[in-house]
Order: sequence, then structure tokens, then C-alpha cells
Amino acid sequence: MNRLRTLFLLSCFVLVSCSLSAQIEWLSWEEAVKKNRQQPKKILVDVYTDWCGWCKTMDKKVFADPVIAAYVKEHFYAVKFDAEQKETLKYDGHTFNFNTEIGRRGSHELAYALLDGRMSYPSIVYLDENRDRISISPGFKPADKFINELNFIKGGHYRTKTYQEFLTSLGKK
Repeated sequence: MNRLRTLFLLSCFVLVSCSLSAQIEWLSWEEAVKKNRQQPKKILVDVYTDWCGWCKTMDKKVFADPVIAAYVKEHFYAVKFDAEQKETLKYDGHTFNFNTEIGRRGSHELAYALLDGRMSYPSIVYLDENRDRISISPGFKPADKFINELNFIKGGHYRTKTYQEFLTSLGKK
């Protein structure tokens, strides 16, 4: 009986350890830029708002998915960026502030710049190793679709084909 109990506890420990290690390490903008300068890697920016229902669904159903979390953790620096945050950011010689003139509720100027003024939530912005924008991907995507997008970006396929061509090459539509 003790042996069975020990095996059960060990199994629980392994499951908890695996689930903790499969979480996305969300960084601030500044942390991601700093890490990227030290060791270049693509950056995934989740532009969200606190009131956005689909943003919360993305957190619960997609970013919490162990396959997605492990893939993002391995291949990207991940940033959660509140489009309505009030904190000033200095980046690349520019100062970005919360601006009440953007949209109905106001928005952060960096979010506005990242999204080219198309303020839609959630939106994922992908940046390359030089922090140049690769693409903007608006809207909720379930995990089984989002993994394709991550593969498209991580693999550099965007350099030679459209996302639709990439999906077709995988036999998906």
C-alpha cells in the first residue's frame, strides 16, 4: 500500500512539474527587448485589454494549452501588452504614453504603433530578431489553428509564401 501511495504522489509531482514548466513566461516590453539584445529571438506580443472577453478566452484556452505554452516558451520571447496601460515606455529613442485621443477609451501609443492604428483585441504582433514587425494577427484563434501560425512565423515561412500558401502546403485550409 505504501508503495502505491508513493507512486501516486510521485505521479502527481511529475504532473504538477510538467504543467508548471509548460507555462508561457510573460515578459514586460522592457524585459523582452533586453533579453532579445542579449540573445536574439523572435518576439510575440499579445496586445489585449482587461475588458476584452476574447482576450480572456485566448488566455484560458490557447495560451494555457501545454503544447502552445511549450512552443512559445522555446521559440519566442512573449510579451503581454495592455493596450490601455498608463505607464510611459521609452523605446528606441521614442517615448510612448497613454493617449486619450486614440479610440473611445484611449490607448497606449506603443499599442497603436504595433497595430498600425487598427485597434482590435486580441491581436498578436510578431517581431523578428531585430524587433522589426513580421505581421499583425488580429482575433481569437483556437490552439489547433494558432500552432500553425506559430510554425509559420518561427520557421520563417513568411519570407517566401503567404500564410494561406503555408496552410495549403500542410494540407490544411
